[in-house]
Amino acid sequence: MTQPAAPADSAPLVALSRLRAPLWLGRHVLPNRVFAAPMAGVTDRPYRRLARQLGAGYCVSEMITARPELRDSLKTARRANHDGEAAPIAVQIVGTDPEQIAHAAAYNLERGAHIIDINMGCPAKKVCNRWAGSALMQDEDLAARLVEAAVAAARPFGAPVTLKMRAGWCAAARNAPRIARLAEAAGAAMIVVHGRTREQGYGGQAEYDTLAEVKRSVSIPVVANGDIDSPQKAAAVLQATGADAVMIGRAAMGRPWLFGQIAAFLERGVLLPDPPPEDWRDWLFAHLDDHYALYGEAAGVRTARKHVGWYVANLPGGAAFRQHFNTLQTAAEQLTALRRLLCGALPSLPLPLAAA
Repeated sequence: MTQPAAPADSAPLVALSRLRAPLWLGRHVLPNRVFAAPMAGVTDRPYRRLARQLGAGYCVSEMITARPELRDSLKTARRANHDGEAAPIAVQIVGTDPEQIAHAAAYNLERGAHIIDINMGCPAKKVCNRWAGSALMQDEDLAARLVEAAVAAARPFGAPVTLKMRAGWCAAARNAPRIARLAEAAGAAMIVVHGRTREQGYGGQAEYDTLAEVKRSVSIPVVANGDIDSPQKAAAVLQATGADAVMIGRAAMGRPWLFGQIAAFLERGVLLPDPPPEDWRDWLFAHLDDHYALYGEAAGVRTARKHVGWYVANLPGGAAFRQHFNTLQTAAEQLTALRRLLCGALPSLPLPLAAA
């Protein structure tokens, strides 16, 4: 399949009218079919709360290890923090041992999760070297047993189990359709497919032939992921593959309003403009308030740098500002610098309360 052609900006999306019906995931009805992808170090609780506010119908946590000896680490505790997060809360777990996966599923469900997602898509070497993440696609029997274990553990909670994977391990082994059939037979409620192999990492282009084959292979919902960076691209991929929803990852970093733009286009054929800086400035300050509250000042200042860098990347002088911002050591310094950048460029606007 070549890259699908985008529909005309104002074309009625007749072929996508099926997507206006509610999408159920277990006992949860999702408000739309535009999802925020789990990304380690990015989609923490503050990011997920903002993504939902700006139009994401469903968000999945950063991956949480199934290894019990790491369960009480600060890193895992932060990733498992869902304070103030709207339902349904979806937790992604990563591991290679069915018993550990089952225990991790139950542990997270006991602590407030509503949905368990299994990671078979992460291409990072530190994950794959342990035969977790997308490395699991090389062992289809183990992949199926992991899903079975999670489903059995989640059943007493009435919680659905989903799976996120890649097209395959390498170009010669695009086995996502086979794993999808095994996962459905094991009780999975939904499958997300990133249209790259593990071998590709994030290079090259995502392809959607494999995803379309997955959709033809199973009866449960299938979600398209990979290189979906605009409303038109989302519509084109859904039309070409028959997928039931889209999941957006890197394209929304620094532009979380993309979720709402895609949802508006799929539901109403409306192309919303990018918000003016005075709007996203206030969203950014609210995001940082939540971010500092979760991480504390020392870690919050360090981890805020990447988020701010994505927001300002396309502003005049954004690269130079990012270099300066990365040298700042306190939250107050960061907020003051942002106030000067954003409000200095927009002198008629009131200062954000969070930065005052």
